[in-house]
Amino acid sequence: MIPTAKKDAAWLAPLLDRLAAYQPGGFPFVSLYLNLQPDPRGRDHFDPFVRKELRARARTYPLRSPERESLERDIRKIGDFLGTRLGKSANGAAIFSCAADDLFEAAEFSAPIDRNQLYIQPYPQLYPLARVMDQYPRYGVLLTDTNSAHVYVVGLAATERRMELDNTRLRRTMVGGWSQARYQRHVDNLYLRHAKDVAEALERVIRQESLQKVVISGEVVVLPLLREHLPRHVADRLIEVEGIDMATPEAEMLRATIDVMRQVDARDDAAKVARVLEDVRAGGLGVAGVTDTLAALDKGQVDELLITANPRDVKLEEERELLPEASEQLANDLVSRARRSNAALSFIEDGSLLAEVGGVGARLRFRI
Repeated sequence: MIPTAKKDAAWLAPLLDRLAAYQPGGFPFVSLYLNLQPDPRGRDHFDPFVRKELRARARTYPLRSPERESLERDIRKIGDFLGTRLGKSANGAAIFSCAADDLFEAAEFSAPIDRNQLYIQPYPQLYPLARVMDQYPRYGVLLTDTNSAHVYVVGLAATERRMELDNTRLRRTMVGGWSQARYQRHVDNLYLRHAKDVAEALERVIRQESLQKVVISGEVVVLPLLREHLPRHVADRLIEVEGIDMATPEAEMLRATIDVMRQVDARDDAAKVARVLEDVRAGGLGVAGVTDTLAALDKGQVDELLITANPRDVKLEEERELLPEASEQLANDLVSRARRSNAALSFIEDGSLLAEVGGVGARLRFRI
């Protein structure tokens, strides 16, 4: 029986950790990444890639060998999954299979995979999966006016959860007999009550969903009131923007907030790299370069691994001109070790930031 693909972003971190802990048994392990986005005519192009590449790789093993037979079973499982279980709306998918170890895992997501990629090795190729998680992180969105609010939880370029708040008291028609001052005080009190309700709801969602960032946009009347009622640990996570309102279609909201998160990520990348390099120069809690970073990972020192977004830019200090495949393998090893040691991962989009240190650095928990 072929399992259904995991679709919620919350599934990916546990999946990544399970795969990072995998102990190779000497049999082929298939890591398949697929770009499921249709072309302008609505046609998919991943199927010919899968059929051609899997069969070609299978022929590199001797006929009737245990490795070939295991891989043939993988090919059948993958074909069955793609033919019967793949969702119609997915833009990207990742499939991991080793029939000899009775392992089959699949994930599909709205976030796109840049290109079709197939790896058959003794171990899983995790770098592309970790990269997608970093490119499309989970975050919150709050859109509010003086009457209502929408709260979204977004992950992997899709809405995971949506909550609506509606202050019906503000929608009632005010009848005669009210002085202007009394009417205004009443409205101000209702605005204040609405801001408190939204602040409480936002704090609750951040806590329940473990969100690190929330993009907020709203009417200028309510935002100052909202900020007044947010505790510091919530206010520090907010990214205030303009141009998105309650009437913005959800697809447009997603595109706009993904762009905002990328801008924030680029700013944070530069700050993280600068801090690590400063620590390296000062002999503090930072290391740079593949050799020192690998050593720190092995000792459990790494709190956060910084690695270039292009795995082929990972270079050894003493041998800068690695083959692209060797660089990818090295990058995958760094990511796997980071996951096994509970280190955070940050992919640095601007390759120039880490270019002089082989594309790798780390912030340490402690020094030995």
